Amino acid sequence: MAETILTARPGPAERLRRYLRLTKPRVNTLIVFCAVIGMFLAAPGMVPLQALFAGTLGIALVAGAAAAMNCLIEQEIDAVMARTQGRPLPRGEVNSLETLLLSGLIGGIGLLLLNVFVNPFTMWLTLATFVGYAIVYTVILKPRTPQNIVIGGASGAMPPVLGWAAVTGQAPGEAWLLFLIIFVWTPPHFWSLALYRAHEYADAKLPMLPVVYGRAYTLRCIFAYTLGLSAVTLMPFAIGMSGWLYLAAALVLDGIFIAHAWRLLRRYSDRAAQASFRWSITYLFLLFAALLADHYLA
Repeated sequence: MAETILTARPGPAERLRRYLRLTKPRVNTLIVFCAVIGMFLAAPGMVPLQALFAGTLGIALVAGAAAAMNCLIEQEIDAVMARTQGRPLPRGEVNSLETLLLSGLIGGIGLLLLNVFVNPFTMWLTLATFVGYAIVYTVILKPRTPQNIVIGGASGAMPPVLGWAAVTGQAPGEAWLLFLIIFVWTPPHFWSLALYRAHEYADAKLPMLPVVYGRAYTLRCIFAYTLGLSAVTLMPFAIGMSGWLYLAAALVLDGIFIAHAWRLLRRYSDRAAQASFRWSITYLFLLFAALLADHYLA
């Protein structure tokens, strides 16, 4: 494991910054955003403020706890990969006990908030999501199967269901349709990253799809999943969950995503894979924002 010799004891602000980095705030921004969209789509009008604030904070804290647990379990892998060598654990900025305590503390507070101020159903769903990501995906799936991100993507697709449950105490079909969108979006999103980082995953001995089956097969899978995603994103309009505003936005966004996937398939380059990865993040933000705009403007 890579270690850094610290020449001075960090102050409280610096230590807090290191703890914050363990929670992967950039990744969790998208998670919390999708959960909040689920809340607003579940409400015919304004979301009750208690559910909005307590639900958002509780989900964010548990997501941060899952990220910290992931950092703890994968610290040796992170030390090998250039993309993750700068995280606090590989750099020796925090230790394993601190990380475990942080995960337990913020995760416990998040679950308590959800149970007391939102509803027990949301708390249990969020706990299951934590276990699915931190244990099932990180410990069992990721080091054992190239389909890790496909199966494990179920945990990452849960935020809109959690948000919907926070408002209604239920998880109806519409919430699971939002789940399905993220579930199908996850493989082309993550495999684009895995393509231009394939040598790092190989060095870390992780069986990611490009490492096991090669670039050509992965590119075909990305294109197939992107087409499937485009079909799934039309379903909210098909069942009357959204209107023409969302449909127009989805068609444009899907067209751009398909163009990225086709470009990769026809003439691969690391630069094109990076562009596809970045667009996939923007795509999900804009797609869910379009759902929200359609929900209220319609």
